[in-house]
Amino acid sequence: MTNVAVIGAQWGDEGKGKIVDWLSERADIVVRFQGGHNAGHTLVIGGQTYKLSLLPSGCVRPGKLSIIGNGVVVDPWHLLQEIATLRSQGVEIGPHNLRIADSAALILPYHSRIDRLREDMAGAAKIGTTGRGIGPAYEDKVGRRAVRVGDLANVEDLERRLNRALLHYDALFKGLGAEPVDRDSLMADLLALAPQILPFAEPVSERLEEARRLGRRILFEGAQGIMLDVDHGTYPFVTSSTTVAAGAASGSGLGPKAIGFVLGICKAYTTRVGSGPFPTELTDAIGEGLGQRGREFGVVTGRKRRCGWFDAVLVRRAVRLGGIDGIALTKLDILDGMEELKICTGYRLKGEVIDRLPSTASDQAACEPVYETLPGWQETTAGARSFGDLPAAAVKYVKRVEELIGCPVTLLSTSPERDDTILMQDPFAA
Repeated sequence: MTNVAVIGAQWGDEGKGKIVDWLSERADIVVRFQGGHNAGHTLVIGGQTYKLSLLPSGCVRPGKLSIIGNGVVVDPWHLLQEIATLRSQGVEIGPHNLRIADSAALILPYHSRIDRLREDMAGAAKIGTTGRGIGPAYEDKVGRRAVRVGDLANVEDLERRLNRALLHYDALFKGLGAEPVDRDSLMADLLALAPQILPFAEPVSERLEEARRLGRRILFEGAQGIMLDVDHGTYPFVTSSTTVAAGAASGSGLGPKAIGFVLGICKAYTTRVGSGPFPTELTDAIGEGLGQRGREFGVVTGRKRRCGWFDAVLVRRAVRLGGIDGIALTKLDILDGMEELKICTGYRLKGEVIDRLPSTASDQAACEPVYETLPGWQETTAGARSFGDLPAAAVKYVKRVEELIGCPVTLLSTSPERDDTILMQDPFAA
């Protein structure tokens, strides 16, 4: 048996929550390794809907250990609220089944405040962040002024960390004509929540290494998607962390050999939230229909997602960058009833057809999709649980996707329900 890393192969919102939840039945430990509470995961289990944005999807599975790794930035107030919400839905969560890396950086109120100020000032040039402070928190981490989970255990350490951070932020707020941070009030708030957070904290890399030696199956859960990776995505319209599979190692404290099978998640079409280039975007009735049938609204922000045809160029690139071994193709049922379907096989840029995404934002925005047209199907795929249940045209579509991205489809999701999943290859047994 091997460990599995689950990563998004598009711009996020690919359905990772359901797939991670489905796979977690076979896992012993589920680890979030990057991102923050800007990444929404919706799980539908037995008619009950769970909406997660920071907690690992394994939290809703009894008997599983969930871990928030050092690569995640943690808003402690949101964490406690999310725990309380799940508890109100009957989910048991405590230090026995949830652990948080004591070296994870905290998202504090001044992070979301500066995030929103910057976006407001940028106007039409805004990046389209969720305004939840994820980017500024990662900036502090790299700038060596972050307040971390473990700092909550020591008043002197916490004061030093906070004072260093506020030297930076008070100057920023002053330059923007905004009020400085109320240091004493924030310090009091942090000391008040420390007893609620610290019981979950530990050096999780040690626990994970012990689990690896004992042969426990570890499932690494990513947030966002490869096209939002800070290095490899559509920069600057990206997130502030590494979303590729290599981030599972650094973001959890395990060596890269522990990752095992890499499962990329992508929809049978393409969506994107926020600003940035989107070559296959459909602004017509077809795009509107995809959005309505797919209920394409952000879990965290409620923002309407932009919709378009499947982009094989982007997913092929994600397969290469992520070291993806197999694809979980989601929302195939949303394509039911369409007369014809299109797949982007290349881009037309400056009179030339290319098969790659350019690196500059201006060239990315100028790319026009080159399409291949396939027949649609009128039968329903919703709820199908075997490949033989699919219409012939749907099988042909899936096979053509495999050919164009150079990677097999190992899982196929046909509804939001946990069990409406077709397994072609078990990633844990690969």
